[in-house]
Amino acid sequence: MVEFLKEQEVIPAQEKNELEQTVASIIQQVRNEGDIALKGFLKKFDKVEIDDLKVSEDDVLEAKKKLPATLIEDMAFSIERIRAFAEAQRRTLTEFEQEMIPGVHLGQKVIPIESVGAYVPGGRYPLLSSAQMAIIPAKVAGVSNIRVCTPPTKEGVIHPAVLYAAHQSGADEIFSLGGAQAIAALAYGTETVSPVNKITGPGNRFVTEAKRQVNGVVGIDLLAGPSEVLVLADKTAQAEYVASDLLAQSEHDIDAQGILVTTSRELGLEVIHEIEKQLQTLPTAKVARESWRRRGQVILAESLDEAISITNHLAAEHLHVQVEEAYSHLDKLTNYGSLFLGENASVVFADKVCGTNHILPTNAAAKYTGGVWVGTFLKVVTYQRIENEGVTQLAPHCVRQSNREGLIGHLRSANIRLTGKLDIEENI
Repeated sequence: MVEFLKEQEVIPAQEKNELEQTVASIIQQVRNEGDIALKGFLKKFDKVEIDDLKVSEDDVLEAKKKLPATLIEDMAFSIERIRAFAEAQRRTLTEFEQEMIPGVHLGQKVIPIESVGAYVPGGRYPLLSSAQMAIIPAKVAGVSNIRVCTPPTKEGVIHPAVLYAAHQSGADEIFSLGGAQAIAALAYGTETVSPVNKITGPGNRFVTEAKRQVNGVVGIDLLAGPSEVLVLADKTAQAEYVASDLLAQSEHDIDAQGILVTTSRELGLEVIHEIEKQLQTLPTAKVARESWRRRGQVILAESLDEAISITNHLAAEHLHVQVEEAYSHLDKLTNYGSLFLGENASVVFADKVCGTNHILPTNAAAKYTGGVWVGTFLKVVTYQRIENEGVTQLAPHCVRQSNREGLIGHLRSANIRLTGKLDIEENI
């Protein structure tokens, strides 16, 4: 029987409705007023006035001058790790053509999306890795134009490390824009921002809601955010590790979620205590504490099988398995954005530098999709090449099926290739 040692608060429906209405209003204003609306929102939300929304080459060079050599070195390391993994993924997507039956040749092409908008969050912290995660796989895929939107700091400029990371990752255009208004600009276009075919990247609830509302006008990667982590642990787990892993995601946003599913009551209670202890010295405690208070959960299961069942049902963005012989449970775990096996496989390694992508499904979307990868930016499409021999095999079946369905236009299109006539005999 499942027991909650700590439960999350329920978000009122009214709060969700207000979010939808606010975002819809922002999108409509951007559609109606273009750049004027974007500059107005910069003044209203970011408290800055910017004349030129688009970043120049000189801006990038100035940003680089402000960065320490060690940061540039670390950035180069993580860019190479992310690129190498994306290139390995790209090699798994192949084109082919095969003669399926005599005269019928079917094939598959892998074509890059022409233009992509990458949203890079700003908010409380400069998320350098988000720029890399959204841009590098698109570049490896062969996207010809990558437009990046990221909010400015209170000084009215993009954080230099974020700007340089976006540039080094392969951005073609960078704009000082954040929030739902940036998503609207990428979807519908303005005088300065050209519209794209697909939008990718994580963000706060306003960004996520905006992506949901423009989906269909443009493609989106997924509705990613706020951050989630679920730690699956047994009595062998270390409470200090578990607590630090939960707080690492909680510090992102007050809407972020940390969940512990455990088979050990002792561990569960110890982790709750340890979180309070670590919060005392955590510089980001103001956000992390509120996130843990509102959305944190500790769930006690009677057995590991039950714990795995709960885990698969919750389908968290990050799933960190800290149980004995964690790797042996790989095939039992089916719903997650990204999986971390063993206590050493900290989520933060993937968040930053190891190479896998950290733009992942949240809100149980991992039940039907994975995260961003190089395939996010590729279209796998089919083609057909049919010879006369193929027509003789396909057309009779197609003619009879079309006749039964009453689709005579279909029938004629097939029959004229088989017999040279539009219509068929009455007794077919």
